[in-house]
Amino acid sequence: MHTIQQTFKVSYSYPVIFTRGLFAHDNVVLANLLRGSGRESNRALVVIDSEVARLTPGLLELIGNYAQIHSPVIEFVAPPFLVRGGEICKHEPLEVDRIHYLVERHRLCRHSFIIAIGGGAVLDAAGYAAATAHRGIRLIRLPTTVLAQNDAGVGVKNGINAFGRKNFLGTFAPPFAVINDLDFLKTLDERDLRSGIAEAVKVGLIRDREFFDSLYAERAELADFSPVAMERMIVRCAELHLEHIAGAGDPFECGSSRPLDFGHWNAHKLEELTGSELRHGEAVAIGIALDSLYSRNKGLLNELDLHRILTMLEDIGFALYHPALSWLDVGKALQEFQEHLGGGLSIPLLKGIGTRIEAHEIDIQLMKRCIGILAERSALKRAPSLGRKRPHLKPEKRNGAPIPKNDSK
Repeated sequence: MHTIQQTFKVSYSYPVIFTRGLFAHDNVVLANLLRGSGRESNRALVVIDSEVARLTPGLLELIGNYAQIHSPVIEFVAPPFLVRGGEICKHEPLEVDRIHYLVERHRLCRHSFIIAIGGGAVLDAAGYAAATAHRGIRLIRLPTTVLAQNDAGVGVKNGINAFGRKNFLGTFAPPFAVINDLDFLKTLDERDLRSGIAEAVKVGLIRDREFFDSLYAERAELADFSPVAMERMIVRCAELHLEHIAGAGDPFECGSSRPLDFGHWNAHKLEELTGSELRHGEAVAIGIALDSLYSRNKGLLNELDLHRILTMLEDIGFALYHPALSWLDVGKALQEFQEHLGGGLSIPLLKGIGTRIEAHEIDIQLMKRCIGILAERSALKRAPSLGRKRPHLKPEKRNGAPIPKNDSK
């Protein structure tokens, strides 16, 4: 037997830029970015969420004019390609197939660009198309939602749904750059504005208590979508997300642990069970509430921290229960999440705000009881005049003695 062991390292670097009015003629962010590509002229295909185009009058003309003003640095090979926004563009292969077709038709190469403009779902689908055409065309992401600007759009993952499973097909492919144009947030309705806040709460809970405390202190401003509070939240959340990708040592998720998916094992199933009626962030808020409640009743999280988490989510405007939770097969959902990660089961739980542990076993019956508690909490909020007390489970016992409460501040 003869073995040759191959070992090599690849370094990745990409900027996440915050700006306003990206396609204004005097905004040189995109032009300067492409000047740094190493080529005098850069051929690009623009892929844009059709709803973003509809809600931003004149955007398509601005994009076309921008290329003319900054020629020859930028050459758009075709008018912007409009794709359906939301999960539909990930459920059906039409958009991905069409992008592949346009890449071939216009003879884009691996040194060309796909510029994707839209929410997380559009960025996922366009990113998957870019990563699989010619084994990878340079991708510039322009996230247009809170959720995409602070989380989904700044990472290294792309994916589409298949076989009834969210993100079953996908790639790990870092973008060439991410440009967050904060003006796009003006096009969002309240549900989409609120949805992105859930990921910021999640990041604060697992990585940075100070960030969570600042969100908690500004929850009234966030509930009103104050631009200053929202922008501060987006920038810090994106920063923490990027720090985790760079510093956790597993950016392509070769291991079984995925701490950034706190609250996600059930959130993904809720999206599937509701046919994406629940926005991703709305499902994540429920997932955060459920896993926080489970953490409390495993003796990991103290009562005050649990209260602050649930209060914050509710004050921002999230519902912490949906009837689909009663349809959830907990054991099957955990198994599917484990298969998606690979290796052993690894579920992030909270051991105090800002501190997490990885749980490799989940008490399914306890998790079901926690779902029941959220259901009753929701019912009480809908009928406060009943005057019934909110139930909670007592921390479990170990060797006959109660597990000590975590009273860390």
